[in-house]
Amino acid sequence: MSNTQWLGEWTFEPSILLGLILLCGVYLYGVGPLRRRYGWASEIDQRQIALFLSGAFVIFIALASPLDEIGDRYLFSAHMTQHLLLTLVMPPLLLMGTPGWLIKPLLEWRFIDSIARFVTKPIPAYLLFNVVFTAYHVPSLYDLSLQNNAFHIFVHLVLMATAIIAWLPIFSPLEELPRLPYPAQILYLFFSAIPPTILGALITFSESVLYPTYLIAPRVFDVSALDDQIGAGLIMWIPGASVYLFVLTVVFFKWFGGDDEKESKSNVAV
Repeated sequence: MSNTQWLGEWTFEPSILLGLILLCGVYLYGVGPLRRRYGWASEIDQRQIALFLSGAFVIFIALASPLDEIGDRYLFSAHMTQHLLLTLVMPPLLLMGTPGWLIKPLLEWRFIDSIARFVTKPIPAYLLFNVVFTAYHVPSLYDLSLQNNAFHIFVHLVLMATAIIAWLPIFSPLEELPRLPYPAQILYLFFSAIPPTILGALITFSESVLYPTYLIAPRVFDVSALDDQIGAGLIMWIPGASVYLFVLTVVFFKWFGGDDEKESKSNVAV
């Protein structure tokens, strides 16, 4: 494979395109015609629409751009970048772009309300995502996802869903599923930075290639499989943890600025 051939490897899978069209279509219909019909809100902040659509665009870039092809077949570091987009960039954008009144009607279903109130508590939310994310990087499961397309799609859906849940204690738009107070948010974000740090370090300092798919993959950019794995570990370790620490810093200054009372009354994201 040449160093530029993969740039044309866009993946226009119907499941990805239809899923994104459905996601954006339901959102735009909800904040437009449904909002006016049921009087949910007098208006919608255009910045929220931009944030939500930006989150959807991140999904498109992660799953349809050449990043997906090169990550699945050639470079572990590209696959790691894809996962960080889906778990650290996309969820906050979607949550900041979603007004609480849009999803509040779902909580009228007792079953949904009960599940939502449990899984969005900080400990279940934290464990749900980090157990899934860590288990996925067990070499046998990781390689299975690369070889089995159905399992790969399932893993991506679970990762995205659990990542959104994991960010709700920080970015929840609903008073019924409240955000943590600022001091607890800081603690939550600090502990959230630990799993990618540990897992990233383990991958970075491994003396052997952990994933057979990348060991036998054609080399691109003259990067060896082991060097590629080191790069992937560093991506998980440094950018992965840094996102949490950046949000932690923002939260700290909002708390230091005496915004705690506003936080409990507002659905504006940090």
